[in-house]
Amino acid sequence: MKIAKNTVVTVEYSLSDTLGNLIEQGQEPMVYLHGGYENTLPKIEEALEGKSVGFNETIQVEPEDAFGDYDAELVKMEERSRLPSPLEVGMQFEGTPDDDEEGESLIFTVTEIAEDKVVLDGNHPLAGIALRFNLHVTEVREATAEEIAHGHVHGADSHFDDEEEDGEYRTYPLH
Repeated sequence: MKIAKNTVVTVEYSLSDTLGNLIEQGQEPMVYLHGGYENTLPKIEEALEGKSVGFNETIQVEPEDAFGDYDAELVKMEERSRLPSPLEVGMQFEGTPDDDEEGESLIFTVTEIAEDKVVLDGNHPLAGIALRFNLHVTEVREATAEEIAHGHVHGADSHFDDEEEDGEYRTYPLH
């Protein structure tokens, strides 16, 4: 079966930067609904369109087609007292950038902690980095009507099973 709209694709992958430094070795395969449902990067879907089980390829995805360019305006300094305790580097909070009049929130990651100040970065950790994905297709199947209606994969191989999508972030107003 060929990869096309409304197929469920299972892909083993590894992710590195353009210098070959390993960023992530997928411990579990990526399983996604193909066809513009925004379950993976569009450049990955484009590379896999029309392929079948056994397909192997390494693709390079530029920042603008992945997680965007790094934006220094998304780095904020907050009073430590405004955030909960205990506080650790790597914790994430949902907040709204100062200049966002539409109130669209971002996930900010704690990158530094000083005595009374905390540095929060609203950039995706891979922003500004060209990425290389080594892809190996291991399974392709027709999506169920329910998967198509919901826009994502269901079942034992899906990362959506019994997972709270919003449970990992705390929301605090950021100024």
